[in-house]
Amino acid sequence: MIGDFDTGDVVGWDPARYRQFETERDRAAQDLIARLPSDFRPHHIWDLGCGPGNHAVQLKGMYPDAAVHGLDSSPEMLERARSLSVVVDWRLGDLRHWRPERPADLIFANASLHWLQDHGTLFRRLEAFLAPGGVIAVQMPMAWGTSHHRALREVAAQGPWAERLATIEAIGPLLSAEAYYALLADRCAVDVWCTTYLHVLSGPRPVLEWMTGTALRPYLTALRSDEPMKRAFLSALGARLSGAFPPRADGVTLLPFPRLFLLARR
Repeated sequence: MIGDFDTGDVVGWDPARYRQFETERDRAAQDLIARLPSDFRPHHIWDLGCGPGNHAVQLKGMYPDAAVHGLDSSPEMLERARSLSVVVDWRLGDLRHWRPERPADLIFANASLHWLQDHGTLFRRLEAFLAPGGVIAVQMPMAWGTSHHRALREVAAQGPWAERLATIEAIGPLLSAEAYYALLADRCAVDVWCTTYLHVLSGPRPVLEWMTGTALRPYLTALRSDEPMKRAFLSALGARLSGAFPPRADGVTLLPFPRLFLLARR
């Protein structure tokens, strides 16, 4: 039973819910930042899908002479970001249509590009926006093939909510690591790697809570006008996830989560 499970404001991104597992989610971003070139001195930085702004602010601290821009489609996320720094240029916009005013020295995209389609075109387009010597730094969850995302798709296709959820643009599979390399290797020095993080979660419904901050948002938005159906859907998904990810004897739940990283320098 879901009981008092709070789905929050499902119409927009909820910064508080997204940051509920901030330590776990941030590990991949920090691993990506740590791999930026040591001789790098960027002048124009874009954080695409900047969310609540933490990484744009961090990049400004690392490169204080650079102009740092944070782009996000969520007014709620940008409201939170603006509370962190007035030095970063925060922009509301859709990264599918983003085009910088001048060539970028660093295009940073942490857990944002996996929401978009046609990565073959997308990554070529991003590379074209780089200044000479510029860097694309990307981290994307390899979510589509995981057990919890497979459970989400299966539950969404069953039950009285199936028709409402059938047209949702859910997270799709990524290309292979080799394909991303091939897209950029003719014009960039490319490094691609994959890491599986084993997240140690606690609480009665930790995997469901984890998914509510990101992947579940479009599903819950589609069901927002029917609270009983929304809670029935969450109850069915919660039961499926509890079976797939039972707590250990010590009370914690382990969530394996693979992520793909790409660093390309023009």
